[in-house]
Amino acid sequence: MKGIFRRRGHDAVYTVTDARRPMSEDIGYRERRYLLTMGVRALCFVLSIVFAVTLHGAGRWLAVLALVGAVVLPYIAVIFANGGREPDSSARFAPYEAEPKDQKRISGPRDQIGS
Repeated sequence: MKGIFRRRGHDAVYTVTDARRPMSEDIGYRERRYLLTMGVRALCFVLSIVFAVTLHGAGRWLAVLALVGAVVLPYIAVIFANGGREPDSSARFAPYEAEPKDQKRISGPRDQIGS
């Protein structure tokens, strides 16, 4: 009976920061980014019409530029929305390691510690 409750060495304990973001949070982020890109596309389309009507001569290049943005942005938005999960931040925390009992840290301002 004694061997049943015995631990096998030290198991690694991971903090919750090592967990990936939930899929719902990732999908929400991609949806917001897609909607923002499509909003910019709609603005480019409206600006291309406004520039084409109001500008004459050399100023028409703004209308063409806005129209190119309105044509290219949907492709970019779809590629980013369907690209898969966003990578997690590279800043990872190390697994938790308990401090030895004989080495307790002293906290507080230096003038109170005496160093």
